[in-house]
Amino acid sequence: MSETQATPAKRQRTLTGKVVSNKMDKTVVVLVERRVKHPLLGKFVKRSAKYQAHDENNQYNEGDTVEIAESRPISRNKSWRVTALVEAARVI
Repeated sequence: MSETQATPAKRQRTLTGKVVSNKMDKTVVVLVERRVKHPLLGKFVKRSAKYQAHDENNQYNEGDTVEIAESRPISRNKSWRVTALVEAARVI
């Protein structure tokens, strides 16, 4: 009798960023900032990237901090989905 071993699931990449746009239907644009060390100068500089993420219920607003996870391609530019709300935007 041979035993079947379950292969470990591929680990999903997750990022945390701020919602900068929610004007599209079921889509939010998330700005992810990171700090990297400059190779020559040695100082830390900010690098940023914008990701379009799937928001099924249109529940996230501009200014919210969210966690996004990589997923299968949903559309031409969208292959991330929002998994959790980290911090809601402060309303003044």
